[in-house]
Amino acid sequence: MQVSKRVQGMGEPALLKYYPLVDKVRQSGKKVYYLNIGQPDIKTPESFMRKVNAMKENVLAYAAPEGESNLRDEACKYYERYGLYYEPEDMLITSGGSEALLFTLLAVCNPGDEIITPEPMYSIYKEMASATSVRLVGIMTHTADGFALPEKEAIEALVTDRTRAILITNPGNPTGKVYTREEIECIRDVALAHSLYVLTDEVYREFVYDGLKYVSPGHYPELARNCVIVDSISKRYSACGARIGFILSKNRELIHAIRKLCQMRLAVSSVDQAGAAELFKLGMDFFDDILAEYTHRREIVDESLKAMEGVVGKRPTGAFYYMVKLPVADAEDFIQWMITDFEYQGATVLLSPANDFYIHPGDGRDEVRLAYVLKEADLKAAMEILDQGLKAYRKAFPERCH
Repeated sequence: MQVSKRVQGMGEPALLKYYPLVDKVRQSGKKVYYLNIGQPDIKTPESFMRKVNAMKENVLAYAAPEGESNLRDEACKYYERYGLYYEPEDMLITSGGSEALLFTLLAVCNPGDEIITPEPMYSIYKEMASATSVRLVGIMTHTADGFALPEKEAIEALVTDRTRAILITNPGNPTGKVYTREEIECIRDVALAHSLYVLTDEVYREFVYDGLKYVSPGHYPELARNCVIVDSISKRYSACGARIGFILSKNRELIHAIRKLCQMRLAVSSVDQAGAAELFKLGMDFFDDILAEYTHRREIVDESLKAMEGVVGKRPTGAFYYMVKLPVADAEDFIQWMITDFEYQGATVLLSPANDFYIHPGDGRDEVRLAYVLKEADLKAAMEILDQGLKAYRKAFPERCH
């Protein structure tokens, strides 16, 4: 008896693999600050809970496979605020952004097809590709220049007769990169020249700093049939536990194909959909305080990292992640040591190893991703612990540092 090769080829997210060690040290009384995962601590809007708690249905019936019409109507109004004009028929509701991407890959690619995507990337993309028998082809980007895309010719050189799409995250996870208009238009031009889909994961749309402008491939009419937007309420509304995602495309043939997959899994939670519809009724001013809070948290992390010896990074312009190079040879070894062997004032920190965000695990071995999702006092404490940990690690293991 065997399991399938596609599942055998899947990895397990590195950002979760340290939890057994964390659970053990927490039982001993050590406090752990979680900088490894993008779980916002901002309060979920009360309108979601009020709607869910007020539901009086005697029977929770199946929702429509494509999503409840009320939610799709409210979501369309939300997207209009960003200059994205979609009809309810252009939209499918999914169980979170992960299912949205999974269904999109299943509909766009045949086994063995290729998708081009910038590296470092959201680590789950690799497991999605493995599960759907798709080959990811990386566009390498770098910390030093803020993870900017290379010239069009470098991207175009990666296109083969098996290429079906270009996949981006904008703003980026794990990089915090916000793509410029010129970069989006470069992707547009490559996609149009080679009849490729543009899959754009935009779950961090609200988290754009420094006065930069959010630009989506969905803003370009010429990409109407090529562009597929993957989205979720998880981050912007601090509602990760309400698994509501979206697929948007004006390519009705593609939407019809993906709807078959929605029918296969029957329905998304009607309870969560009802609550999500209320979230989209919140005005744009709802995000002002949230953006200000995350801007402040970014500054705390940025100032702290710049003061740490040997740490190299560039302040991100979007999302709530910071990718940095540490003065260590192996970030995974350092992360594990921080959990099992180090504490400062009774506490330690948990980070994400960056090699999980690259196609080849040998890349990014000295890099980590930090999620600045903690309140100010906790974030400052975590940064101090990281600084003290790096000093202690360098002293204990000089041969493992650079």
